[in-house]
Formats: sequence, C-alpha cells, structure tokens
Amino acid sequence: MPKWPQHLEGVGWSLAMATKCRGGVGKKPSRCLQGPQGPEGLRILKAPSPLFTLPPCQLASPPRQSQVEAPLWPVAVCFLSYCPLCQTGSGLPGTRAKMKTPAPGRACGIVLVLLSLATLQTLRAQKNDIDIYSLTVDSKVSSRFAHTVVTSRVVNKASTLQEITFQMELPKKAFITNFSMIIDGVTYPGNIKEKAAAQEQYSAAVARGESAGLVKATGRKTEQFQVSVSVAPAAKVTFELVYEELLVRHLGAYELLLKVQPQQLVKHLQMDIYIFEPQGISFLETESTFMTNELAEALITSQNKTKAHVRFKPTLSQQQKSPEQQQDTVLDGNFIVRYDVDRTVSGGSIQIENGYFVHYFAPEHLATIPKNVIFVIDKSGSMRGRKIQQTREALLKILGDLGPRDQFNLISFSGEAAQWKPQLVPASAENVNEAKSYATGIQAQGGTNINDAILMAVQLLERANREELLPAGSVTLIILLTDGDPTAGETNPSRIQKNVQEAIDGQHSLFCLGFGFDVSYAFLEKLALDNGGLARRIYEDSDSALQLQDFYQEVANPLMTSVTFEYPSNAVEAVTQDAFRLFFKGSELVVAGKLRDQNPDVLSAKVRGQLHMENVTFVTESRVAEQEEAFQSPRYIFHSFMERLWAYLTIQQLLEQTVSTLDAEKQALEARALNLSLSYSFVTPLTSMVITKPEGQEQSQVAEKPVENENRHRNVHSGHTLFRYHSMGDRASRITGGSSADPVFSKRRGWRGQAGVFDKLYSFPTRLGPPGPLHPPHLPYPFHRTTWGPTLPDVMSQTTTAAPHPAPIQPPSVILPLPGQSVDRLCVDLKRSQGPTNLLSDPGQGIEVTGHYETEKAHFSWIEVTFKKPQLQVRASPEHVVVTRNRRSSAYKWKKTLYSVMPGLKMTMDKAGLLLLSSPDRVTIGLLSWDGPGEGLRLLLRDTDRFSGHVSGSLGQFYQDVLWEPLAAADDSKRTLKVQGHDHSATRELKLDYQEGPPGTEISCWSVEL
Repeated sequence: MPKWPQHLEGVGWSLAMATKCRGGVGKKPSRCLQGPQGPEGLRILKAPSPLFTLPPCQLASPPRQSQVEAPLWPVAVCFLSYCPLCQTGSGLPGTRAKMKTPAPGRACGIVLVLLSLATLQTLRAQKNDIDIYSLTVDSKVSSRFAHTVVTSRVVNKASTLQEITFQMELPKKAFITNFSMIIDGVTYPGNIKEKAAAQEQYSAAVARGESAGLVKATGRKTEQFQVSVSVAPAAKVTFELVYEELLVRHLGAYELLLKVQPQQLVKHLQMDIYIFEPQGISFLETESTFMTNELAEALITSQNKTKAHVRFKPTLSQQQKSPEQQQDTVLDGNFIVRYDVDRTVSGGSIQIENGYFVHYFAPEHLATIPKNVIFVIDKSGSMRGRKIQQTREALLKILGDLGPRDQFNLISFSGEAAQWKPQLVPASAENVNEAKSYATGIQAQGGTNINDAILMAVQLLERANREELLPAGSVTLIILLTDGDPTAGETNPSRIQKNVQEAIDGQHSLFCLGFGFDVSYAFLEKLALDNGGLARRIYEDSDSALQLQDFYQEVANPLMTSVTFEYPSNAVEAVTQDAFRLFFKGSELVVAGKLRDQNPDVLSAKVRGQLHMENVTFVTESRVAEQEEAFQSPRYIFHSFMERLWAYLTIQQLLEQTVSTLDAEKQALEARALNLSLSYSFVTPLTSMVITKPEGQEQSQVAEKPVENENRHRNVHSGHTLFRYHSMGDRASRITGGSSADPVFSKRRGWRGQAGVFDKLYSFPTRLGPPGPLHPPHLPYPFHRTTWGPTLPDVMSQTTTAAPHPAPIQPPSVILPLPGQSVDRLCVDLKRSQGPTNLLSDPGQGIEVTGHYETEKAHFSWIEVTFKKPQLQVRASPEHVVVTRNRRSSAYKWKKTLYSVMPGLKMTMDKAGLLLLSSPDRVTIGLLSWDGPGEGLRLLLRDTDRFSGHVSGSLGQFYQDVLWEPLAAADDSKRTLKVQGHDHSATRELKLDYQEGPPGTEISCWSVEL
C-alpha cells in the first residue's frame, strides 16, 4: 500500500471516491480506481500508484475535499470525509481524529494575512442549507475618502456541521482596516500585526500539520479575500469587513466600485452610499451590469448641492432571475457610482477636519501644453496575433488624437530597434496618415531589446533639443509598450534601469505599459518611477486596444509642469508629497498634512507651476473654523476621516518611493510606512491581520496584500470568481472543469503545456462524469451545418432532390415609425451606401447618428450615436459596444446586462442584445445585435414624434415635410413618396420586423430604397 502523505499523518479522515469507488461506508476496504486527468487547481490526491486501499468508515459524513497540491498527470481523484460523531477517521489504521467538538468561549489564533480587496459578494450556498438572510453595505465618501462597511449575516439551516466560506472583493487601492466574525454571540476579531510576526505564526501552524488556504487576487480593479469557518446546526454567523480608500480622479470623474454577487436570494439586502463634497457635486451617475427594469425600481438617488445618497434595496421578488428560476438571483456584477465636484477657485480647495487638512488641486480652463511624444512599440515574436493587432488598432486611434501643435515619432523594436522617421515630425494630417500606414504594417517577430529602443528614443529627443526643434514650453514624453522581459541586447534589468536613468537625466518622462503577465511589472514600474512617469498593466482581453487608448487619454493633455505647493511652515507639518513633475487634464493633485498645535485662523497656500509659455502662481486660503463646522454631519461623515486620509496617502506614497530607492533609504521608508500601518490598522504589503476562530478549527489561512508586480495574477480573467458560500456537503460544486493541451509560449518560462485553472474558464470542458454522447451546441437561426466527428455518406442526398425552400423574409435596413402620418411606418433599404453616412442629425435634440451599411452583408458594420448633453459617444459594432464619456472609453459585450443613469440620459442593455438610449424628452435610439435572418447590427427608433423641425440626414429627412401620393387604381402595391422635393418609389412588401428581437414577426410595410 502506498505511503500516506506525510503532512496528513495522524489526521482522522475517511476516503470517498470522487468519481468511482468500489465498496463504501461500513463495508470491506474499498479501492479507489484511477480517475480521469484532474483539472489544474482542483485539490485532488496525488497517487504514487494507480490504486489506494481504503479502510472502512462506520458513519456517513459530509465529504471534505483534500487540500493536496494538484498534479498535472492522471491521478486517483479522492475526497476526504470526517466522521463528526465518532470523531475517528478511517483514512489511516489506528488513528484518532484531531478535531474536537468546538468549545464555547475558546479560540485558537489563525493567521489571515488579509488581501486588500472587497466587494459586496457572498458565496454559493447549498440550497436550504446556508441562508444569507441579511447583506448590507454602508459606504461614506467624505471629501473623496471612502469608508465602507460590508456586513453579511448567515444561518446554518442544516442538521449537520457546515463549513461556510465568506468571500469578498474590494478595490486594489483599498486598505482593509477591520474584519470580524460573530458566531452565536461570540466575537472573533482581527488584529493587525507586522507581516513577519504573522508569517511566523502561520509557518508554525503549517509545521504542526494544519492545512493552509491561500487567498488570491483577481480582476483588473479588485482583489479577493476569503475566510472559512465551521458552523454548528442552527448557528448564526455575522461577517463584517471594513476598508478605506481615497478615490482618484480619472479622466474627469471619481469612481466608487462595488461588486454585488450574493449568489442567492437575500431577504434583507441593502446598499447605502453617502457622499459629502464641500465643493459641491457637479454631476453624479450610476452604472450597473446586473440591473433590470424591475430592480431599477429599488434604486433611489437623492442629491443636493453638497450631498448625495444612493440607496439600493431590492425585494425578494425583484432579485429573482425569472418566475421559472425563483431561487436564482439576478444580482451578479458591478455597481458603480461616478461623480465630480465643482471647481470655482483655480488654486484648489483646502479642507480641514480635526487638526488635519487636505488640498485638492485641479484647475480648469487651462490651455494644453504642446507635447513631443515618441511611441516605443514591442514587435517581438510574443506579440504575434491578437496583441499586435490590438496594438495597431490602438495606435491608429491614438495617432488620430494627436493635437496640431504636437510632434511625434514611432520606434518599433524586436531584437533591434528601428525608427519610423529620422527625427520628430509635426502631427499634420499628412504625417499622421503616413504614420498610420506604418503602424498598420508592423509585424511581430524576433527578440526583445528594450534597452536599445528606449535609448534610441532619448537620443531622438536630445538631438531635437540640441537643434532647437522642440517648441518652447513643450513637454517630452516616451511611451513604452512591451509584453515581455528583455531577451536581446542588454538583458540585465538593473543595468537597463541605470542606462535609461542616466540617459534621461530628469529631462523627459517615461511611461511604461506592460502587456499581459509575461513581463516583470516591478522592472517596468521602477523604469517609469525613476524617470518621472508611471507604469500600467494592459490586460489581455477583447478591450486591450481600449485600455491603451484610455491610458493615452490620461497623458494626452498636459496642463502644467513643475508644480509645487507651499504652506506657512509655522502652520503645518508632516506634509505629504508637495512637488509634481506634470499635471494632466482630468486628473487631480492631492496634498495632505497636519496643522500645528497653535494653528492659524486661516490656512493659506501657494501653488506654483509652468504653463505653456509662462510661469503661474495660484493663491488660495481656507478658514479653519468654517471648515471644521462643515464636517459635522454624522450620516455622511465618519470620525477623524481627514486624519485617516492623511495616513492612507502617506503610506501609499512611501511604498511608491521604495520602488526607486537604495536599500538603506528603502528600509527607512518601509519602517515609516509600517509604523503608520500599525497605528491606523491598515492591512498593507507590510502588515497582516490575525483572525481568531472557535477552538477545534485548526485551519490557518494566509491572505497577503497583493502588489501589482507579482506575476501570480497571470491566469486571472477579470470578472470571474471561483468560489462562493458553500457547505461542507457541497464541495463538489466548487470544481471548475476544463483543460487544454495546447502549449503556450511564454517569454519568462519558455513553452508551457497545461493551462491554469483560470485559463480553463475559456477552454473546452473536460467531462468529470461517465462518457456520454456529444451533442452540438444550439446554433442560432439560420442553421449552418457543422461536422461533429466522422461523417457518413448522405444517402438521401444521393437518391432524392429536396424541394426548394422559399427564401426567408428579410428585415429591412431600418424601420422608421411615422407617427401622425397616413402611413404609420416606413421600411428603408440602404442600397447605395459606400461609406460612413449621416443617418440622423437633430441639433434641437442634440443627437447625431452616423453609420456604415454593408449592402453585400445587408447590415451595419458600425453605428455611432453622439449626444451633446451629456457629452457621450456610443459606437456599436457586431462584436461589442464602446461607450466614451469624458474621454473615458468602456467596452461592453452584447447580451450582457447594463444599466447606466447619468444627467439627462439613461442607457440600458438586456440579455436579448437590445441597447436603448433614452430620456423623457428625447427620441429613443436603439441598437440591436440581431441573431435572426439577415443577422447583424440593427438601428431602432422610438418616440420619433419628439424630433425637432431641424432634423436631417438620410433617415432624418423622412421626419420633415412628407407627402404620400394617392394609391394607383391599377396597382395598389406601389405609390410615390415626396420628401423635400424628391420623389421616392414605395412598394408594399413583406418584411421581418426585428424591433422586438429574434425571431421577429412578418409585417406588411411600405418600402423605399436609398
């Protein structure tokens, strides 16, 4: 019999076969047969031989999945189950169980090095076992600083002991400040410790044979935390998580993100978001990826000049996915609140509370400074495929956004670097078009010579400076995009960083974009921070091009350089960073500090900087007593928030400084950050949280605060969460199937075979049960024949001839409702459209619709809707919808729920693929991803009686003076339509009405061709 894994010796468990076992409980020793290849990430037992001999267990018990590392070859798939009544296990002969019945009031310390992350998210529960009867979130945003409390109350309705895993997601920039569990009235708190001390405690627990569960980070904007606890029958548990973050202004807006994923109906579910901004709230909007018309009734937003309250409190019936799925919840996705503040003072706003101050600086109406920008593009072999395609797509858009006063150049590199032009060139229409042609032809192959590429860019800028080719007062930027570590030329990261820093010498700003996870983010981050820029990860996804464009929009409009903040030295102390190289449009500079003991009645500040052609000084002041009084609303303010804001910002900046400092200085910075983290109970990369559990639960878990430079994020796909609330009897539901045998090339590791568990979310499924017949997936109409394996001769096709089927009725290009006319609707077929067409333009409504109709495919290749107020652009293609607001672009896949409310406009999308843009006094514009005959992108119009008298365009003309000629007596299927002095022949035809979605309905419609 094979030797039992050493770290499980002495633990009383019984083995039960996951897929197929002989024997069973209370019978003779059974043998676990070799199971199928297990998916990576599934906790399964590695078998040194194909067979295990399993001793019997006297009592049945809920299975407990083993926590043994997953192998990458066929293994014996087994589960471990504990016998709670006899407290013995039969996994090993003659052993006794170590687990005892929990004793009230006793606890053992377990380590939880908490991830900084949170969402309003609860885990999957086995039906009728784990009931989440209350789930609330209370978020107070005071002067951009958010304090969020998430509380979940759960009861074990089963008649047996159940393990509940509580899982949360929170923003990456947030710091957890507290986590606690209340089990039957007993509180088990969390305590912040230095990471080294907590790690020692955790390691000691592992050495004693206790199991360890790691908490992972997920998503682009969020991190994930989970903790498990065993709960007795009928026992109640309250989980409470508290975290804080400073909302950062990005492209003209602050964003508060909450994830809502309860995974079951919740009797009491409520979110309250309170916002207080003394400067005044200029706009506020909400967006959700799960909202339905029914749920929207549970969303209430109230707002005055300085305060806003968003409440979401759905009933059980509103949470139901459908009448047929009464136990399933529709709540699964993001809830976002965006807002901005009024800015009437150019010198910024100084706000004071409880002896601390914060200074927000974001002047408006400044002219953009001309820039000289060099794009350094990785075209090595690993960029082949979608990466280089998306890079080209992004470059085309970015080049088109260059300003007329800008200069630019392109450098592409693989094993060697090559420049497009020998010098910087103006961003004229001719040069931009030529650069677009060059970018389109970039092909991926070869190695990665980052060193030579950046140095070539620096040399171009230095030569232009020596030859006085840089416009006076302009800024110089280098933007690097790469997907891998250096493999050609100089490959030592430290030497590359030294070479680049010496070459740039503080004269230019370097921004580094890391595409995917095969690149060392720490390397890129240090490169950027050493040279006045920043680093950003670009996630491999369908919207990678948009991510690149959004980053460029952040740095596309520099407004000031060399910005410094000055305060009276006798009035303030412990001031955070007060000097900044660049200030960009849509962002905000933030400085915080303490007031000295004898603080003045008025705190003044000077902000100095350089505009395009002149130096400037802004002066502002704030009355201390008035500011202190403003922050007295307990509903909207949490105690001492300004002090915690100062500590949060100081820690963030100290950690950032450690990236580009030497060892001695780095240790001093880390020591300061650690002291602040412990003093203010922040879980940071330097601290951990130790959580106690009831006695007898010896599981220790580690959840470290992730940092972006860790490549363990490699296989994470945004928006997917593997685990939910679960009971001990529902472990099998946690298995995620799937595998992939195709090797994938990685720069850092060479060829790799088996894909990770997160990759498998998008790969072909592996059957875990007995083999069965394969069925082709449902294909939308019209059906296209697909071969599923070897085919047999089609005997019928050889001996008979099928009767011809009539051609299916097709939808028109557009159906126009014509209220108030003698004909209630008009079908328009676009036959002569050769390029982008102005479909609708109504200055009175502030709406413009353009599009490109492909006559051969009989559908639109794209449609673009532009609103003047609010400033919004929606561009739809058959693949996805891109929404651009305040220069921020977001991509949404068709048939994914979307609900966004902004001032003057509501945008919704349902699972049928219908996107509606509406407001009470506007024409409703609809965009539809149509799957029926003539499948493709469709345009819908509703409430067309709201068009003004100035509407125009190829479709808009039909809402002007229209005259229908009388029907001809000889042929009542044809008539003439007069529009603005032009005659159009109209024919009555059968068409397919697509406006209510597939499969559509046949209608008789007057049709014209354009």
